[in-house]
Amino acid sequence: MLKLQFWFPSNGASLSVVSRTGYRLFSLASVDRVDEIFCSHDEDTKIAERLFSSSLVAVVTASEPNKLKVCHFKKGAEICNYGYPSEILSVKLNRSRLVVCLVDSIYIHNIRDMRLLHSIKNMAPNPAGLCTLSLLSHLAYPVSTECGELQIFDAANQMRRLKLKAHDSPLSALNFSYNGVLLATASEKGTVIRVFCVKNGQKVHEFRRGVKRHVSIGSLNFSTCASFVVASSNTETVHIFRIDPKAIEQAERRQSIAVDAAASNNASSSSDDDEANGSDPAAAAAAGSGWGMGFLAKAVTSYLPTNVVTDVFTQDRAYATIQLAEAGLRYECVMAKLEKETRLLLACEDGFLYIYSFEDSKGGECKLIRAHDLRTPLHGITEVDIVGNENDENTNSLNVTNMTKSMLPAPGTYAGVLKGRPADRMSDSDWCHDLREAVEYPVKVTVPIYDEMQFPPVTPITVE
Repeated sequence: MLKLQFWFPSNGASLSVVSRTGYRLFSLASVDRVDEIFCSHDEDTKIAERLFSSSLVAVVTASEPNKLKVCHFKKGAEICNYGYPSEILSVKLNRSRLVVCLVDSIYIHNIRDMRLLHSIKNMAPNPAGLCTLSLLSHLAYPVSTECGELQIFDAANQMRRLKLKAHDSPLSALNFSYNGVLLATASEKGTVIRVFCVKNGQKVHEFRRGVKRHVSIGSLNFSTCASFVVASSNTETVHIFRIDPKAIEQAERRQSIAVDAAASNNASSSSDDDEANGSDPAAAAAAGSGWGMGFLAKAVTSYLPTNVVTDVFTQDRAYATIQLAEAGLRYECVMAKLEKETRLLLACEDGFLYIYSFEDSKGGECKLIRAHDLRTPLHGITEVDIVGNENDENTNSLNVTNMTKSMLPAPGTYAGVLKGRPADRMSDSDWCHDLREAVEYPVKVTVPIYDEMQFPPVTPITVE
């Protein structure tokens, strides 16, 4: 499993590799070098979500898929673990919240003490664990298996915000921009990418990814500046779409959509991926465009299918593309600054990290400039020399256990040893202290490979 996460504001990226033998964490500050900073040597790992540049990692293993382990990877210690009613499908976190998604429910924790703040029960089945959490603690998740309807939930204040119908087909991908202003979505058909304003649910952009039906979207992510959206699929092309700042301003000024489901169904101004808008797509496309555009639309309609006419007049095309050597593989794609240059990073399920150039001023086809093999231990690994440091009614539905089981041979905590406690015991104050310490920004290191601010991880993909 490969996963990319951004560093911000300076150059660099963070990468984690999750496999049957554990998980590994890497830093990437240049095109030519990938530095490994941690290797767990643990059991088969399904999920390893790191909290930005901190020491906190949320881990789920294949042997215990119902259990979430909260770990301090720099100490090589497990701080605590939580048991859930069913298999954990995804974990999302930011500086204030940790979200655990099951097939029919979501649990929201305060990340500072892992107290359960809220649980969302009896959801529509979500077998992919599809959800996304912004830095502002907005949580988006699907609420229907029949169409692409989603809920935006305020995880900071535990209240529902917006419900909107993004597509006619069920959702397959969604992600917030890093400033939390925008939300990108794709359906199971995968031919159209839509971008919405989080403030009021209004549509900002509709991008045409391709014409093939039932394309599987592998990843959907914004650039750190929120100026681009990059989408990968099981085809041989990766698409990069450009966001128009004026379109964002116009969407923010529009009237907010209604929160209730009935109004949200009417708020969706466009139909699904390959279906026409309204009864007359050519007329809809020409509306407000003048006599000339209407005449051209009618002329084209007589020769082309109506859905193609709709595409031509209402949807934006890719600003830049990447042509892959092989189709059918899953890629996780992000845009990051490396040595002050914007690069496209593609983590593939084959175990390789590919780095492409990107001309943000003119777009076009991106060129491969470097590939890194992450399947085996890397040479020249940077050693990190850490300076020493020292209610909800639904809470009962979780099986909570505080533990000090070490992932590496380290008996208990340093504070516990000084206090004369056995290595297998940790007081509540000790594990809460370790948890808060892991959440904090990283301490100073001899080799300064960490930044003060980073953006959250993206959705992992599994290596078979």
